[in-house]
Amino acid sequence: MATLNVKGLSDALYKRLQARAKRDRRSVAQEVAYLLTQALETPKPLSILDIRGLGKEYWSEQTAVEHVERERSAWDS
Repeated sequence: MATLNVKGLSDALYKRLQARAKRDRRSVAQEVAYLLTQALETPKPLSILDIRGLGKEYWSEQTAVEHVERERSAWDS
């Protein structure tokens, strides 16, 4: 396993790192490894299917036609 030394880290940033590690019940070294893994991981490809049903509560009390009519009437104001 490789070793990484970080120099020039500000005290404020190190304290924030310590606090985050403590919150997540990890050592500072484990937290740094976790953060680097998250930052360097290949992101999962996005799919339009992931947003299926998003905002459906907005449309529960109105139809698309009613919404468009209300928007158009607002243009005349």
